[in-house]
Amino acid sequence: MTSQEAKKIAYSLGAELCGIAGLDRFSAAPEGYHPLDVWPECQSVISFACRFPTAAITCGSDVVYTRVRNSITAKMDAIALDLCIEMEKRSVPCAPIPTNESQWDEKTGRFRSIVSQKHAAQAAGLGTIGRHSLLITPELGSMVWLGCVLCGAALEADPLPESLCNDCGKCVEVCPANALESAEMAQQVCWNHAFGDDPEKKVWRISCHACRDVCPYCFGSWNRS
Repeated sequence: MTSQEAKKIAYSLGAELCGIAGLDRFSAAPEGYHPLDVWPECQSVISFACRFPTAAITCGSDVVYTRVRNSITAKMDAIALDLCIEMEKRSVPCAPIPTNESQWDEKTGRFRSIVSQKHAAQAAGLGTIGRHSLLITPELGSMVWLGCVLCGAALEADPLPESLCNDCGKCVEVCPANALESAEMAQQVCWNHAFGDDPEKKVWRISCHACRDVCPYCFGSWNRS
């Protein structure tokens, strides 16, 4: 199995971007959240992305953005599962990482995915993490959703890109909860403001994505403002 063969499978399942990371690129992972902590047989990580419809961030109703986010999460998990199945048919075992499922890490006082999707994507060369803590890709900006699988074969890694964020500070200035004042996003402050029940409409919704909206690289390096 080659990296190109693995990517071809991912693309056939609906991925729009795909990259490979070697385990040497996860040395900074928090204790307990390294790919080898999840699956000791892992030898490389396959990261992939699909576009998040851009109109969702300009709609007057937060129902659209919320529904897109929920639906695309299920899509990414389905691609990850099917990728593992197809790889296993080719005698390469793989383990899927949930796209939007986190657990409390007492050591750092943060919720974490068992393997960080955005750090896996950065390690696989898909893009770089911006000041707003979102992954920015050259092709689609930050309008992407991420998935990854741990691979039991040592696939060739993709090159790492230069940083796409110029630290302009627009996301810091626009954040209504001041969650980006420090270098590390105040996770719970952001979540408490952006996610929750609408007391009037009595629905759970995502009510804020201001940092994504204002980013000059929101829609990709080809469409900066």
